[in-house]
Amino acid sequence: MTCETVGVTVTAQVLLGVTAVAAIVDWLAVGTRNRRLEYVAKPLTLAGLVAVACTLDPSAGDVRAAFVVALVLSLIGDVFLMLPGDRWFVPGLAAFLGAHVAYVVGFSLDPGSGAALLVGALIVLAVMVPTGVRLVRAVRRTAAPLVGPVSAYVVVIAAMVACATAWGNGWAIAGAWLFAASDTGIGESRFVRPQWSDARGARLAIIVLYHLGQAGLVLSLVR
Repeated sequence: MTCETVGVTVTAQVLLGVTAVAAIVDWLAVGTRNRRLEYVAKPLTLAGLVAVACTLDPSAGDVRAAFVVALVLSLIGDVFLMLPGDRWFVPGLAAFLGAHVAYVVGFSLDPGSGAALLVGALIVLAVMVPTGVRLVRAVRRTAAPLVGPVSAYVVVIAAMVACATAWGNGWAIAGAWLFAASDTGIGESRFVRPQWSDARGARLAIIVLYHLGQAGLVLSLVR
């Protein structure tokens, strides 16, 4: 059986390859602190994933539409968070919050069973609540005005991961958890352990997890 017969068109395969190259270039840019190259490669990677999602032949077009919205909002969030200065953090956070809402909508259009959702929610509660509580406490100490937005973000990404887990699709599960791990790294380095904020290894881990997570969610469209 060829890739195309299971829903990955030839065009999508080519675009996925180009996107993978852009992602690797971005990882190298982060690892070498080449900001100019990062300004090009990071948005290009998400733009590539948008193109891949649009050229896949998924089983549910309405789910794809929601995922494309999520990817476009993620691209906008990437641009905001790349800009210098803290004033762009809240707009970036809002864009990514909207992205997770769009993913939740996508998962809800073709939901798993109630039992699977319950299992997903219990796993998320066990894994993500401790880190979420620690993050919110750190935000309260260091950036109190952001407690509301950060708390809302934690709740929404937890819902996204629970819905992805309930889907029972390996790509969706891996993608959602990797995305959550990347966001946890951002929270840890920005609020809990600020000494990590400029650490090359931490920044590289965050971007690699993020790109792999988004790629997994895109590939989950082919079910």
